[in-house]
Amino acid sequence: MNPLLIFRHAVSEGPGYLGDLLKSYDIPYRIAAIDQGDAVPDSLEGIAGLVFMGGPMSVNDPLPWITQELDLIRSARTHELPVLGHCLGGQLIAKALGGTITKNPVKEIGWLPVERYDNPDADDWLAGLPLSFEAFHWHGETFSLPQGAVPILKNQWCKHQAFVIGNMLAMQCHIEMTAEMVDIWTQENTHELANPMDTVQSREQMLEDITAKIEDLQATAKIIYEHWFNLLKR
Repeated sequence: MNPLLIFRHAVSEGPGYLGDLLKSYDIPYRIAAIDQGDAVPDSLEGIAGLVFMGGPMSVNDPLPWITQELDLIRSARTHELPVLGHCLGGQLIAKALGGTITKNPVKEIGWLPVERYDNPDADDWLAGLPLSFEAFHWHGETFSLPQGAVPILKNQWCKHQAFVIGNMLAMQCHIEMTAEMVDIWTQENTHELANPMDTVQSREQMLEDITAKIEDLQATAKIIYEHWFNLLKR
């Protein structure tokens, strides 16, 4: 099959567990390292699907590559190519399809619960998962739902944690995490952790019982990712 194209927007925000899972399933992929100056392709030729990772920037920033990625997502929608987005990546999907990106009522940083919406799409995409589970978060903005999108995850601080539209999945939360990524992010972004609160955890809180938390998250992620993998043409 053709490879997936995974867009990385920051060195420490790569595919993580998603990359491990793709290798175990022998699904080829290549990285477009936007953080290293890689170009955004203007064609989908030879690409099986698009994956957009997170990043510290805002989708509303006037960066040329953001406009180019938005255009590529719209093209993927037209050509019915599967697309997957994490945090910034989810916001890119939302904006590309007509949603808006605004400040969330609070920042969410750390291990916080999400819960399933009561609708058939949520039941389909999240089959085998509990109605509520813990995910990792690191965001201060959120997306609205584009026309035709169906929300599948929410929590009390952010009503749109994930939505689906056709073969596209956009997530505000992070399910791709590894223990190493949590460790690096909390070292790199200490300025955001200076005043812990209900929705912003300290580095120590995020690293507590990290092995068990990552095992649980990756078991959850495996189910969600496998559903998306099944949409790929092989």
